Amino acid sequence: MALGDWWKQLSWFYYQYLLVTALYMLEPWERTVFNSLLISVAGMAVYTGFVFMPQHIMAILHYFEVVQ
Repeated sequence: MALGDWWKQLSWFYYQYLLVTALYMLEPWERTVFNSLLISVAGMAVYTGFVFMPQHIMAILHYFEVVQ
């Protein structure tokens, strides 16, 4: 029962995503290209944050003399 409710909720979120981004008007291959680009850009943003944020945080902490 819980799995059915979970699947229904996930389907509802996907439907909302299609409506908000107007992807429901595209053909399936166009939707796939758009989603692939979106996932790759989001992945690059997460990777960049993961790699460079510690350096920037340490620079800020050194600037404010929190860490010597």
